[in-house]
Amino acid sequence: MNVIETYKPFEIQEIELTEWKPRPVKNNFFELVLIKSGEGTQCINYNLSPYHKNSLFLLPPLKCHSFTVEKPTTFVFLKFTDSFFKDIGKINIDRNEWFKEASFILSNYNQLPGDIIKDEIDRKHLESIVQIILAESRNYGSASINLITSLMTSILEILIRNIKKGTYTEVSDNTTDQRITKMLNYINENIDKTELLKIDHLASVFMMSPTYVSEYFKKQVNMSLREYIIKAKLKLVEIRLLNSDFTLTQIADDLGFTDISHLSKTFKRYTGISIREFKKNGEYMLLKRARCTA
Repeated sequence: MNVIETYKPFEIQEIELTEWKPRPVKNNFFELVLIKSGEGTQCINYNLSPYHKNSLFLLPPLKCHSFTVEKPTTFVFLKFTDSFFKDIGKINIDRNEWFKEASFILSNYNQLPGDIIKDEIDRKHLESIVQIILAESRNYGSASINLITSLMTSILEILIRNIKKGTYTEVSDNTTDQRITKMLNYINENIDKTELLKIDHLASVFMMSPTYVSEYFKKQVNMSLREYIIKAKLKLVEIRLLNSDFTLTQIADDLGFTDISHLSKTFKRYTGISIREFKKNGEYMLLKRARCTA
């Protein structure tokens, strides 16, 4: 069986394989992969994890990924394409909010191999949603674009919920204090709201003294609060530069930079290259950063 449905702004593919076939490295935005049947091993950036029926994986863009098929496997790929964010006029949803949610997933997902779903109820929800999307795309095609868009939005919400349940790689291994995970979640959820990221506000939310917030954060994350916030913002800048048609003015305004000059100087200071260079060679640079060669 090899059923392919191309559905802009999403691509939906169901395929049965006895052997993995190489696919393009770039996933446009990211893909959700459901294993309907079969067994084998998933690889992301040379890290391995077993898969089986009902496993759910997230494939970020510009990451080396493959599957070693041990038993014939039926894959369902749901690809969130960048064209969605570049050609939104035909779809009746809040583009900025949708993009913010998708960007949250990309910037906070640890990009390690393994099943992304932490909650079995959510797994059943996703399986049901995927089946509805496949049926709609086969039977109604473009006539069901609004329904499929709504369903894909629901998928984003479930993915975000499960990513929040994961452990941030930045957190020290020896900490048992759950406040830092909550604080990281809070910062990343509100990364575009400068007022909510100020030390006095964080101190109030997490019931600490303002003088202790910075010390506590650095001890737990091994990075200053200011540096973490800047790097989190720059992850989103990279996502916007590669996957949207947002202008630099819009990006600077959305993420709390003073102006384009402030954004450009900060970007170069932390990445070592200019925004212009990144826009021209960003995909290649991200591949190198991920140690991905093919």
